[in-house]
Amino acid sequence: MPGGARISFNNVDSSLSSLKNCQSYINDGMDIATRVALDLVESFNDVEDVNSMEKVMIEFATMDRELNHYIRAIEETVNQIKREKPENIPDLKALVHEKFTAMESENSDSDLQKNEKYVYFKDQLKQMRKQFCHKSGNGEEAIEQIDEDIAVTQSQMNFICPITQMEMKRPVRNKICGHTYEEDAILKFIQTRKQQKKKVRCPKIGCSHSDVKGSDLMPDEALKRAIDSQNKQSW
Repeated sequence: MPGGARISFNNVDSSLSSLKNCQSYINDGMDIATRVALDLVESFNDVEDVNSMEKVMIEFATMDRELNHYIRAIEETVNQIKREKPENIPDLKALVHEKFTAMESENSDSDLQKNEKYVYFKDQLKQMRKQFCHKSGNGEEAIEQIDEDIAVTQSQMNFICPITQMEMKRPVRNKICGHTYEEDAILKFIQTRKQQKKKVRCPKIGCSHSDVKGSDLMPDEALKRAIDSQNKQSW
């Protein structure tokens, strides 16, 4: 057919939409697994229970990688066909499978360790253990009694937003420098500087990070739980 075969991609677009919906379900599952793991740490459950949630996260990360590869394979195949405009309608299924198989052949365990949700899970687990280890009284993880007052004071200092100078209610942490801020305060700060066409320096005194971006901020669930726990104790 002159000018190439006319191919409708409506069904393909519908399939892609469904696959991306599946991705959102996987993300929701990883969020739930993260919250369950933090609940386990907060209630001082057995380490094996927490480790089981990490295995769940790895399984989710594996599914997410496979789904990402399949979506990429479809998108690349569609773009290739649109670009080349073949005379005859090609075997879309075979082309997608070929690209998908090539992507899967390059898989490695390190890919899973880099999954954004998994990285967040590991980070929050680490922060949670820091915040709550002194309450467990278990061996090496417990803070020495002689340093308890200092530890509590330092912990309470970490609860204060460097912008508002008030205790945080919805803390977010900067992935780049590791400092935390009240979510509304830092987002307003970023928006104001953006309107002024200026970069945002981290408001934490002594920090050299000079380009804070909204995309670098992530909820600090572990810190929020520590703040809530501290407040409950003081009631």
